[in-house]
Amino acid sequence: MFGIPSAKGFDSTLALLRNPYGFISETCRALDTDLFETRILLQETICMTGAATAEAFYREDRLIRAGSMPGRIQKSLLGEGGVQGLDGAAHQHRKKMFMSLMGTERIAALEGTSLHMLDNYAPDWEARNEVVLYDEVREMLTRAACAWAGVPLNEAEVATRTAQLTALFQDAGALGPKHWRARLARHRLEKWAARLIQQVRDGELQPTQESALHIIATWRDLDGELLTPRVAAVELLNVLRPTVAVSVFIVQAAHALHRHPEWRQKLKDDEGQLEPFVQEVRRLYPFFPAVAARVKSDFEWRGHRFPKGYRVLLDLYGTNTDARSWDAPQEFRPERFHDREVTPYEFIPQGGGDHHRNHRCPGEWIAISQMKAFCSFFVNAIDYEVPDQDLDLETGELPPMPKSRFIMRNVRPRQ
Repeated sequence: MFGIPSAKGFDSTLALLRNPYGFISETCRALDTDLFETRILLQETICMTGAATAEAFYREDRLIRAGSMPGRIQKSLLGEGGVQGLDGAAHQHRKKMFMSLMGTERIAALEGTSLHMLDNYAPDWEARNEVVLYDEVREMLTRAACAWAGVPLNEAEVATRTAQLTALFQDAGALGPKHWRARLARHRLEKWAARLIQQVRDGELQPTQESALHIIATWRDLDGELLTPRVAAVELLNVLRPTVAVSVFIVQAAHALHRHPEWRQKLKDDEGQLEPFVQEVRRLYPFFPAVAARVKSDFEWRGHRFPKGYRVLLDLYGTNTDARSWDAPQEFRPERFHDREVTPYEFIPQGGGDHHRNHRCPGEWIAISQMKAFCSFFVNAIDYEVPDQDLDLETGELPPMPKSRFIMRNVRPRQ
């Protein structure tokens, strides 16, 4: 249809749910193509993989984000009215708000807060028989993200906010009760965040001017109007949620250190190895399976017709592990990042293109900074044992992690 090969069957929703990280790339290989047409949730959809299609995907004159995400994702993971659903000048202006939070000093301040949290948590880890790393890091990052963003967080609500923020990214793609738990968490978090926004506007709260809470509460869109409290709440959660979600990358990094122990010594000997190591974790370990857009108006690309209104899914994980871009793509080789200039379309763990103009996640720098800080702590500040446990990644989950959530035992200060 329209010169684009078609996947087998009437609708591919179940196939995608069963294999979220492999469905698009595997279907493309079977059809000997970079893209194919199918239905997802009964809607006509074009699925694409690879750096060339990624570059086409980020042509904003052809593809837009408005109305592209399924409602169940909008009402759980992303919220409604946020930057992810904007296009053109409105998107670029709102993106400036987020980019203003990503200065070197601000990212370093968040890293320092997380390291302080690690120093505070480590003695408790030493006193316990074992710790579940994912649970510990989620709580730490909830505390750190709120402190950094200027969001007051009472001790009594730490566990609740941690669970709610986790539900947004961990349960959004689930079916049944877990998905509804994510939607309930979204509802409660938006009410909480909207109250904070209003308190700043009323002068009851006075966070620092460089904080996310102050910047979002006082931001004016292109029409010169303040964001509505609900939209401002969505955007505040677009700072807190992704920061807590870095806990997944951190657990995956700990998993990589365990599976590739030679890298522990390399990281101890040379701090300059930290960034290649965490970049390889971000490349090889699955996180988000795909991103969505919608065809703005009919166009042709390499002889293929894209009809107006079609949803387009870009395969993130398949692009990050595409053999046309990466040698031995399924092997863990951090050294590949030493002397390679990576294009913004072949390495897209958090979206592709330009951070300022496109929908590439500005929180990417926070993810890298936090992963480097935690990895450095794991190899330089503490020793620990990894007991027998099921460390296979659950690739049917979104995002995939070991069932055990990575258990550490006999944690002790490094001598």
